[in-house]
Amino acid sequence: MWKRTPIVVADRAGLRPTPDRVRETLFNWLSSLRPDIGNLRGLDLFAGTGALGFELASRGARSVLLVEQDTRLVARLVELRKRLGAQQIEILTGEALTIAARLPPGGFDIVFLDPPFGSGVLSAALERMPALLAPLGLVYAESDASIEPGRAGELGLTVVRTGRAGKVRFHLLQKDAS
Repeated sequence: MWKRTPIVVADRAGLRPTPDRVRETLFNWLSSLRPDIGNLRGLDLFAGTGALGFELASRGARSVLLVEQDTRLVARLVELRKRLGAQQIEILTGEALTIAARLPPGGFDIVFLDPPFGSGVLSAALERMPALLAPLGLVYAESDASIEPGRAGELGLTVVRTGRAGKVRFHLLQKDAS
């Protein structure tokens, strides 16, 4: 829908937009697992540039919530939403895990997790995923280390796909059916 719309990347320490090649792989995975993308409710919990959330919305997702704590990045997200007329995107300002704790249980079909590398936040964010995800919901996570299938299993998640691009390791996990 908004193909080739450039997203200006702010000069912020630790801000790493998901590379185009990785985004393409992710959305190929999503389209094979969830061809009903028009019904999906998405959450981009550490939005940054918003590239993942805007991409999901551009593919027709029903709703997308972007969460970002940096007010200057939020201003950019709001401006981009306005420029694109992306009515299905909501933007919240605040600390990701605090906001995640207040979100409705089972409210999302796909959650994107791309916290700053080395922050130690990914593990805590993954722990909240089973509560936030709808049955068989998906989590996409980027990290500088692999997510071990045993650790994912302890959380009620299954590692479905993994990939690597340079130092970035990316994972697609699914909430168990139970």
